[in-house]
Parts: sequence; C-alpha cells; structure tokens
Amino acid sequence: MTQPPVKKNDIVTATVVDWSHDGSGVAKIDGYTLFIPNALPGETVEAKVLKTKKDYGYARVQQFIKQSPDRVEPPCEIYGRCGGCQLQHVRYDAQLAFKRKVVEDAFARIGGLEGVSVRPTIGMTEPWQYRNKAFVPVGSRDGEWIAGFYQKRSHRIIDMDHCLITDALGDEIIQEVKRIAKDSGIPPYDEEAHRGVLRYIGVRVGRVSGEAMVVLVTRTKDLPHRKRFITELPKKFPQIKAIVQNVNPLRTNVIYGEETRTLWGRDVIYDQIGPVKFAISARSFYQVNPVQTRVLYEKALEYADLSGGETVIDAYCGVGTISLFLAQKAGKVYGVEVVPEAIEDARANAALNGLTNAEFAVGKAEEVIPRWAEEGIRADVIVVDPPRKGCDEALLRTIIAMRPKRVVYVSCNPSTLARDLRILEDGGFKTVEAQPVDMFPQTMHVECCALLKKI
Repeated sequence: MTQPPVKKNDIVTATVVDWSHDGSGVAKIDGYTLFIPNALPGETVEAKVLKTKKDYGYARVQQFIKQSPDRVEPPCEIYGRCGGCQLQHVRYDAQLAFKRKVVEDAFARIGGLEGVSVRPTIGMTEPWQYRNKAFVPVGSRDGEWIAGFYQKRSHRIIDMDHCLITDALGDEIIQEVKRIAKDSGIPPYDEEAHRGVLRYIGVRVGRVSGEAMVVLVTRTKDLPHRKRFITELPKKFPQIKAIVQNVNPLRTNVIYGEETRTLWGRDVIYDQIGPVKFAISARSFYQVNPVQTRVLYEKALEYADLSGGETVIDAYCGVGTISLFLAQKAGKVYGVEVVPEAIEDARANAALNGLTNAEFAVGKAEEVIPRWAEEGIRADVIVVDPPRKGCDEALLRTIIAMRPKRVVYVSCNPSTLARDLRILEDGGFKTVEAQPVDMFPQTMHVECCALLKKI
C-alpha cells in the first residue's frame, strides 16, 4: 500500500485549490488531499498535519503566507471556538458563491445530473441576527456558572455573552435569564454526573409580531426561584408573552423531555411568514429564519405554478408551513406528517388563517399517499421538504407511480437532494432548475428548492 506523502505533525506549505462541502480548504500535496479548516481557495498556508488516512488527511493552519481577498476579520470574539458558525471569516458574497458551488458539485458528483440550471444563491441584505430561536446549554467550569454554545465536535460549552446570529431581542433575553439563574444560585446541569437543575435556556421570537417566549429546560420538576423569572422577565421585556418550563429528567443529548408546562402567560406566541399566520408553541417546528423562509416558500409556490384548481400533496408537511402557502393558490392541499403533534399544529394553523382547503393526516408519506391514490386522489403537484436524510425510497417510488405534472423538492442537504433527484429522473422526471437560498448565513448550511417536471 502506498504511504501518504505526509505524516502526522509534519509542517507543510500548501496552496488551497478548492472548498470541501463543510467550508474547509482543500489542498494537494503530491496529489494527496489535505482538508484545512479556515483556509480559503487561492491562499497559501503553512499547516501542521493532524491526521492522515490512505487517500486524505487533515491539517491546521499555522500561518498564512498569502491570503485571499475573500477573507474578512470575524466580528465574533469567540468565533473559532464556538461551533455555531463556520464561515464568519469569509466575505458574504463569497459565502453565497460557495453555497451555489456545493449544490452544483453534489448534482454532478452524486446525482450525475446534466443540464440543470443552478441559480445564484439568494442571500440576505442583513446576514446577522436572523435566528428567531436559540437554545443555549447551561453548565459550569471551575465552579463558575456558564452558558453558551458547544465547541465544534464536542460537548464543551463555550461561555457566551452575545450571539451575532441570534435575534437581538432573543439574545438580550437569554443574557437576562442567565443573570437571574446565576444570581439565584440555581444549580447548572452537570452532564457527566447527571446532576443540577437548569439544562438549557431557550428563547423564540416572532420576527413580524415581536412576541417572545422563554423556555427553561430543567432536569427536575422543581424550578427554584421560579417567581423571579415570571416577575422580572416580563417587567424588563414586555415583548415576552409566554414563559414555559420543559422537564427532561433523562441522561440524554436530546433537549426536550416529555413534560411541558406554562409558568406564565400564554401557551403560544404568534408570528407570520408573508400573509400566513402561525401559532408557535415551545415544541413547534418553525423555520429559524423567517425572512429567508418567505423567500424559499415563494420560490416553491412559483415552481408549483398553481392557477387555482390543482390538487397538491405536501409529503413532509410539518406544522403546515408550506401547505398553507400552497393552499392560498391551490384547489386542495393534502398534507401528511409522521409526528402527531405537528399535524395538530397544522390543523390549528389552517383554522387560524381561515383556510378550509387544506387537509392533514398523520402517518408515513409512503403509506398514506398510496391510500389516498386508492381513494381516487390524484396530485397535480407533489411537494417534499424532508429531513437531512432525504426522502424515504418508498416515497420516491410512490411519486414515480403517481406521476404528478410537477415535483417541488425543498432540501436542507444538497447530497441527499442530488441522490433523490437521480432516482426521480430515472423514474421519468426531469430536473429543470434549482434555487439555493441562504437560510443560515455565516454557516456552511444551504437550503435549495428544485423543480422537476414529468417527461
């Protein structure tokens, strides 16, 4: 077996020639690939080799010999330690170009897709303070009370005073909750010993409504000094309409437990995306960037090309966000989702908007949709917005069998998007166009909306 031309702890000089899908720089040493985080294409760096495998290795920048004009100074003081962002060191227009390239590369490499127009990524005018939801883990270090996001690829909490991608109001509320909890001596959660009380500080903010919800995730049912929270928080922040406690007594990385109770105010806050209103509970799924969500959903609506009489199936409908956008223009929308609570929210959101042409069912899309077909329901358009793992293969076979005129695929993972588009193309559809949308500025993540037509 040929040995790599470098070994661990070697110091090498390398020119970065490309990006990897996670935003790392890609360099070649005698044809051998090195992935170098925080290095940009066009840069020459001196790097220390950290790990080698047969075909590729990893290295860390020691110093920059030549820097890219796309490099900027990250404004966040803890960038590089906190794992929340990966691209703050990249000029924003270059971030958008990178995300388009990630989609193009996945289409070519994974999907073998030819002739698909991948449009330039739609970015934000203000790519900061866009997250309407944040859950900050709580802990301690050297006896000190801390709260912040995890370090990359670890469960080490990086103490944080401010977050530049969290909504400004939400950020202020988190810091005030942190102050009250710390001053009150509420024991922070100890993950290793499974002791302490407060596990997470959560906040949700309605971008349009301005309403806010505080979520306190605790290990114990008892929340010491709860009166301080329900007295001091609404007094300082009149935008707060709900303070909720979620109890998670389990030794787990999952944030939420089964029990949720309202300590003060309402059970929900309200917000809207475009003309559609949504009730948001502590555990509701709701897109974290409502500004770009509207852009994404309007693109999905454009691709659906509805004139008023069509039947549409939304195969991963969640709480009905895309379904209700489509229901404004469709004759009938059928939504299916495996999570019962999400379907309850979807029905409530339909009622909230007075939309009577949207019908929702609980179950797996690949089981429910064939049943609808047996009942005589024929979809003109099928919309899918699956989790990162992509569509279930049985659902893709169902779509191929139903042969709708158009398929609109909304994806948060270009790799599984490309894989699934290949299957649909082999089943008689043609991918016409794809539109990347930057839902998560300063991070490596990219959303994409693709249009397929029946051949």
